[in-house]
This record gives sequence, structure tokens and C-alpha cells, in this order.
Amino acid sequence: MTQHNAVQTAVITGAGSTRGIGRTLATRLARAGWNLALLDLDEGVVAELAASLAADHGIQALGVGVDISDEQSVDSAVSRVEAGLPAVTALVNIAGVSSPVPFLDLDLATWERVLRINATGTFLMTRRVMPGLVDRGYGRVVGLSSTAAQNGGGTYSKSCYAASKGAVESFCRAIALETAPYGVTVNVVSPATIDTDIMGGRITDDRKPAFLAQLPVGRLGTTNEVAALIEFLIGEDAGYITGATYNINGGIRIG
Repeated sequence: MTQHNAVQTAVITGAGSTRGIGRTLATRLARAGWNLALLDLDEGVVAELAASLAADHGIQALGVGVDISDEQSVDSAVSRVEAGLPAVTALVNIAGVSSPVPFLDLDLATWERVLRINATGTFLMTRRVMPGLVDRGYGRVVGLSSTAAQNGGGTYSKSCYAASKGAVESFCRAIALETAPYGVTVNVVSPATIDTDIMGGRITDDRKPAFLAQLPVGRLGTTNEVAALIEFLIGEDAGYITGATYNINGGIRIG
């Protein structure tokens, strides 16, 4: 096993959304001195963000376009990251899609699209990055789940989204066991209602009461709160935590 050095490089998928967790996390990590690979379907958006964060914080940053559901696209994107930045130390799988389609209206194409992006995308990204982490004897991986996986759906998303996030949780627990001897931790962050566009667009005043009614804390979660948790889990202080699911849900599910 190699010794971990002080240079930290994080790969964040789904970093392009202007109101998303990925962009907030990227900003926090840049401020803390991390080098960043920002991945998204829209390369132009993450390239611009990477350039801005590099200029503002004196880090190395790269924006790369990727379709996480496509194996060749993932391989190409990660190869560019490996060629352009210091060795990857953390992977955060944020990219995903939601689905409000009720089960009785759900067709196979929708099911397969959501599972392909959320579950298979997490698998493809992790499989491509993990060998390097194992070879270097150090790494952090975080998958993004949802309270929907535990509650059987949510205020917005329904069965296929819940199933895809349940797959992410089980997958992360399994690879946590397999990779722990190599100095790699794998954990899951499971938010409830966060005010991002994955909730079907902006949570407007007329939509808000339906979401707030379920939340004991009486407010929506913020992308900064989720990003802070992820930042901890990919840091050196979290080395004794692996295979865990962290609920960050305002009390909507206890336990």
C-alpha cells in the first residue's frame, strides 16, 4: 500500500447544474484546496465552472463532458481526467435523474432509463476509477441515494427512482466490504427534499407546502448542507467510516 500524500483530487459527476449539489460541493472543495474534475453531460458548463474555480482558488480543475450511462464515454472522460490532473483520491457520484411516473403508468423505457443513469452510471464511474484508488492504497467514494429508497418513493419521485437509489445503496455497501482492505472507503449520502432542479424544477411557493408538510424541521434542506457532509466523508478524518448510509433528511425518516 502506498502512503497517501497531501494532494487531493476529486471527481464529481453531475457538477453542471447551477442549483445542484455538485456545483456547491465543487465550490466548497476548491475553497479547501482540492483539485477538481467536474463531469456533466454539458461539457461547456463544467469547463466554464472549472476555469472559474481554478482562477479564484489557485487549484487545478478540469471540466469534462460525459454520459455516465455509456461505458465508452465514462472511459474516455476518466482517461482525460487521469491525463490532466494529479491522481484521483475521491469520487462523488451525484449525477442522476428523477421520475414522477406512478407505477401503474410506468413503461419499460422509463424504468430502464432511470436505472441506467442512476444505478448503472454509478457502477460504470466507480468501476473505472476504483482500480487507481486500490493501486495507490487510498481513496474515498460517495454515492448519492435518496430518502425515496427507504420510504418507497417521495413527494415527487416514485418507484423506478426509489429502486435505482436502493441499488446505489446496496452496491456501495458491497464494494465497501471488498475495497476496505485497500484503504478505500465507500459511503452513501441519502438526502430528503433539497431545493434542486431534480425535484421537477424550482420548488415554487405553490409547490412548497406539500414538501414542507413531511419535514419535521419545517424547512427544505440546502445543497450546502449536503455538500458539507460529502466533504467530510471524502476527507482524511472519515477513514474509519465505510459502508454507511448518512440520512440528511430533516427528520422525515428517523433511524
